[in-house]
Amino acid sequence: MILITGSLAFDHIMDFPGKFSEHLMPEKKHILNVSFLVNQMRKGFGGTAGNIAYSLSLLGIRTVLLGVAGQDFTSYKEFLEKNEVDTSYVKMAENLYTSTAFGITDSRDNQIWGFYTGADSLSDQLSISLVRRKIDFGIIAPHNPRAMLNFAREYRGKKIPFLFDPGMQLPWFSGADLRSAFEGARIIIGNDYEVSVMEKKTEVKNLHELSNKGKIIITTLGEGGSRISENGQTTQIQAARVKNSTDPAGAGDAYRAGFMAGYMRGFDLLTCGQMGSVAAAYTVEKYGTTTHVYSVQQFCDRYRENFGEELNL
Repeated sequence: MILITGSLAFDHIMDFPGKFSEHLMPEKKHILNVSFLVNQMRKGFGGTAGNIAYSLSLLGIRTVLLGVAGQDFTSYKEFLEKNEVDTSYVKMAENLYTSTAFGITDSRDNQIWGFYTGADSLSDQLSISLVRRKIDFGIIAPHNPRAMLNFAREYRGKKIPFLFDPGMQLPWFSGADLRSAFEGARIIIGNDYEVSVMEKKTEVKNLHELSNKGKIIITTLGEGGSRISENGQTTQIQAARVKNSTDPAGAGDAYRAGFMAGYMRGFDLLTCGQMGSVAAAYTVEKYGTTTHVYSVQQFCDRYRENFGEELNL
């Protein structure tokens, strides 16, 4: 069983038909005051934990969520349970709203996000010891930074392997925080920008060198695919072909789900990374982060179309 901790959020995603760069004046950034007229807005279920759990469920991997949601969580809870995600360890905070994300995407797929923490501000009061089932693997996705560090310490203390994904919370972590979390992590993941920040904060020249210490290091590269290192060996993963690039939001979470769906089955890292690429492609083709739908057979067919190999799930 995979235990996932991360944000549970309602997403409000808006499309700006222009380019942010045409409206930002670097010499005036000290008095920044901009407004973007958007031509589309979609509301949906999201958050890092919810996104990853949903895609893992599509791929036949059952997960348990541990977190805190608000008084408005009922519709999202029903959606997750319908998709066989265990929400029995999601606590409800009656006086707070569920975390809410507001994102604007321009015509070049650049994004500006605002995030209301809401009920997730209480998640650092939780413990993995609340879960009465055997935890085979933990996923620590971006949310309350204090909770992320707490969970990393607990997993390390209980010798439970886990994936650590600091993501959007990187500004809140010191180098010492990251080094402590990395110490117990089996998998460390981030996009190329995030990996650069991790390297700068921890003073590690090349994060992928940590693969020599029994870790798997993953750098996601968007259209460039991903790079995965283990035991000092690095594998380059190609991106899957996208039929129509509609909305990049959630692609990273889908990649993580695809990768973990292979990893939990004991597949080699090349296959795991390629599964991540296919899962990400499905998300990019749909507006929203939990709106894509596919069967296991459809996923396997698309894997074969992209990589010329059979995938048996």
